[in-house]
Amino acid sequence: MAALTLRRKLAILSDAAKYDASCASSGTEKRSSAGTGGIGSTEGSGICHSYAPDGRCISLLKILLTNFCVYDCIYCVNRSSSNVARARFSVAEVVRLTLDFYKRNYIEGLFLSSGIIRSPDYTMEELVRVARSLREEHLFGGYIHLKVIPNAAPELLAEAGRWADRLSTNIEMPTDIGLEALAPEKKPSEIRTAMARVRGKLDEARPDSKARANPQKFAPAGQSTQMIVGADAADDGAILNRAAGLYSGYKLRRVYYSAFSPIPDASSRLPLKPPPLMREHRLYQADWLIRFYGFDVPEIISGGQDGLLDLAIDPKLAWALRNRARFPVNVNRADREMLLRVPGLGTRSVDRMLATRRHHSLRLDDVARIAGAIDKVRPFIEAADWTPGGLTDHAGLRARLTPAPEQLSLF
Repeated sequence: MAALTLRRKLAILSDAAKYDASCASSGTEKRSSAGTGGIGSTEGSGICHSYAPDGRCISLLKILLTNFCVYDCIYCVNRSSSNVARARFSVAEVVRLTLDFYKRNYIEGLFLSSGIIRSPDYTMEELVRVARSLREEHLFGGYIHLKVIPNAAPELLAEAGRWADRLSTNIEMPTDIGLEALAPEKKPSEIRTAMARVRGKLDEARPDSKARANPQKFAPAGQSTQMIVGADAADDGAILNRAAGLYSGYKLRRVYYSAFSPIPDASSRLPLKPPPLMREHRLYQADWLIRFYGFDVPEIISGGQDGLLDLAIDPKLAWALRNRARFPVNVNRADREMLLRVPGLGTRSVDRMLATRRHHSLRLDDVARIAGAIDKVRPFIEAADWTPGGLTDHAGLRARLTPAPEQLSLF
């Protein structure tokens, strides 16, 4: 490995990290190193490829500590039996890269994962050393996201949360059966135990107004996870049921969905083609409905067929078309829960409508101004000057709301 230059290592280990989607840096505390003699902050925007829910572009150095791994997960390009170029950073090299990239304004923070080398404890300790060095020795105030290695010692997880803004433990597969079939060396119980330990530490770090001293901070941006979509036979219902259970059981900030990507020299047990990327997109939309719109998984799945979401239209519209008897909704009388189920209305639009209608009745123009667009909303609402009549039940409503795609002209 001594023959590899730092640039070559970076090329190998940044490419190896591209399959991990759980690297958005939203949700952490605001922190600046101004006045401390250090560098970095969690504020501002950069020039990279991760986007926070508020639309900010987040720049992160996203790398693996190493792509050597003692595990032989069938779906992973870095599995022990894979014939890929291997590399390994030292702790000092990761620290140097992070600081150099930050000073050049390339990044706002670090996303660091790793293959498993020697043991879970050894690997986790190396990840922690990177974060500790950045925070203590270099007073780095930027964002740090560390990957949790299941089965690592609780003390290492506790220290990781002390230095990192966010921790993530990948659940990998939507079902235990799928994980045991494709990654027999990984134990679902160990993954859940690691997530439970992180949740316990997050609960301990929650401020208590009655306590004299605030508890020590622990991963202020919480924890997240990732599931691979399309590597096994799990349908969208199974994926969303697992996600809903993770949100309620471990209070995750995000579940990320990563469409399976075929890898070289793949096992015959893996599909030959990746799933449609639209499937990943629909899962994110459905995830949003669970977290912010009050939908449960059976309602969302009912809009599709055979346990799969409809790829042609978004899950909320699919549900509304299957439940037309609940529409039209009167925007001047309906409660927030029902307004959130109207296609085309988001949480902010609904809140603005509720505030506005306390002062005067909402007309269709008011709804259009608040929602920004009215075409999808119009068939499902009543306003002071509008009723859809037979439009809600029209047989061609789906086609009307989903026009055929057309090729745009370059000139």
